[in-house]
Amino acid sequence: MAEVPVTGGTASGPGRILVTVYAIFAVAACSRSAVQIATEFDHARLAYLLSAFAAVVYVVATVALTRRGRRWHQVAVAACATELVGVLAVGTASVLDSDAFPDQAVWSTYGSGYLFIPVILPIVGLLWLRRTRAAIR
Repeated sequence: MAEVPVTGGTASGPGRILVTVYAIFAVAACSRSAVQIATEFDHARLAYLLSAFAAVVYVVATVALTRRGRRWHQVAVAACATELVGVLAVGTASVLDSDAFPDQAVWSTYGSGYLFIPVILPIVGLLWLRRTRAAIR
């Protein structure tokens, strides 16, 4: 992979696209989970709570990716890693026990309801953070 010149941290250059996608997912997951919890919580509690958790992770990742400094870089890595573990765990659980997920969560079936972007996004995020790590030193 060719080196991408990084001068402005994680939110500059191609990182802007990553931040934009995270922001879109933050808004979408927050909105969807808020409506689901407010109107249909008894229908699929686990799925809706997991979507709310995913929303928080997306918000944290979005904010951390736009900030500079070692601490924010660590927060962004933690958020992306949490997202990856979450989507793999929830995706596997939703495939193995579909009855526990009567409605889709953001991460269920590995984000199939979102074109599998939830499983791809943290991988891209972690790779970008690794690439831009030298810019924070």
